[in-house]
Amino acid sequence: MKKMQKRILVTLLALGLLYLLLLIPASGKKNAVTGAVKNPFAWNRDDQWLQMEKQFVLARQLKAEKLDSGISVLKLAAESKLALLQQPGISPADTNWTAAENIFFNLASLVAVRQEQLPWFIEYYNKTRNAIKFHSQHWSIGEEKVRNTVYELLYGMRAAVEEVLLQAKPGDYPPAMQVATVKTAAPVTTIFGIEVHSGDLLVSRGGAEVSALISRGNDYPGNFSHVALVYVDEKTKQSFLIEAHIERGVAVSSVEQYENDKKLRFMVMRPRADLPQLQTDPLCVHKAAKAVYDEAIARHIPYDFKMDFMDSTRMFCSEVGSYAYKKAGIAVWKYPSSISSPGVVDWLHQFGVENFITQMPSDLEYDPQLNVVAEWRDPGTLFKDHIDNAVMDVLLEKANAGEQIGYNHWQLPVVRVLKGYCVIKNLFGKEGMIPEGMNATQALKNQTFVAMHVKLKERTMQLANEFIKENGYRPPYWQLVTLARKAATEN
Repeated sequence: MKKMQKRILVTLLALGLLYLLLLIPASGKKNAVTGAVKNPFAWNRDDQWLQMEKQFVLARQLKAEKLDSGISVLKLAAESKLALLQQPGISPADTNWTAAENIFFNLASLVAVRQEQLPWFIEYYNKTRNAIKFHSQHWSIGEEKVRNTVYELLYGMRAAVEEVLLQAKPGDYPPAMQVATVKTAAPVTTIFGIEVHSGDLLVSRGGAEVSALISRGNDYPGNFSHVALVYVDEKTKQSFLIEAHIERGVAVSSVEQYENDKKLRFMVMRPRADLPQLQTDPLCVHKAAKAVYDEAIARHIPYDFKMDFMDSTRMFCSEVGSYAYKKAGIAVWKYPSSISSPGVVDWLHQFGVENFITQMPSDLEYDPQLNVVAEWRDPGTLFKDHIDNAVMDVLLEKANAGEQIGYNHWQLPVVRVLKGYCVIKNLFGKEGMIPEGMNATQALKNQTFVAMHVKLKERTMQLANEFIKENGYRPPYWQLVTLARKAATEN
């Protein structure tokens, strides 16, 4: 009996000692990191957003005839500006761009009330969007002023469109929107009702908290967090998506699996048909997609938390696309993404990011070598997308003010043991609870980060619902950010 008690005591002491050893932090030193030496884009146009909202509120009180008359005047002005901007040789400094954008913003305030005008509004948006993409082929996108102009136009006009869509009733607009026709000889498939071709890039936004961080944690905050490469077998007609997952690394999914993985939105991007590489070989991008598909099947490619697009032994989602296109001789993200804000850099570094001149999914839209072919939004979750973004913008403001992501230190030993089990599973090709490449401390910090976002989001949604009851309309984005800031001060 005494021997048994002694063994139990020794075992408990050993377990206690092991627990204390596993409690020791990985490093007492915090490595200094610096972001890109850039200037994050800032709108600095709060007065204009508030004026747009006032215009919308006034428009709700107008009779239909008077509202239609106001819209007709603005439509004529908008069409006139577009005719000028569709002329060859328009520079990014042309004042007609700003004038056209302001007219579009004013129209958004009125069309949000008069939803019958939505088809024209969307068509005009796509024409202007295609004009911007066309002219940008001849602009120096690497220059900050030019990049700011392209971002302001493309992102700003999308934001205006979505403010209109958020005031629409369910079923008032289709989720799929065709943007441009770009010819390709590559094999075809259909995703969410949109025709896509082998070699196309699908830029999407997931519903997870980390998706919001990837979308917004950028010098040019965007709406997208993920990139997938389409491959269609020309013989069997089977379709696949090649993408890098945090949990699995680079993996091949069927179209059905891709559609079942919740998407809030996605955009189809395709190389311009007049690119020299496609003129020489119209199937070069399809062949590159086939090569990456074969490579993903043949070898395990872990997820790259460092976001180093120069090292293909590991890959993050954007890198799958750029790696494939490099095989076709097309260098996408010719001007890499940058992350400069100290707080954003610090938070991303805590999750393993080491490269802050990299390739961010949203920035692919501004590459002049690519056209936006179509865009799909889930009408039922578009508001969720906006709340997620507003909450993340406020959390990143807190990051830039010096707030840190902590974690439950006492859970570290348990999570380290769990991580060891996950490593063994990874060795046998299985997926573990903690992603390959993420350590125990990062896993705990991720848990804290998710909890921070969820808590702030829940309160922001309560405030948004109160706003709707009081005002009779959904709060626009700038109001959501204000509500999220208010929620943050209550914590």
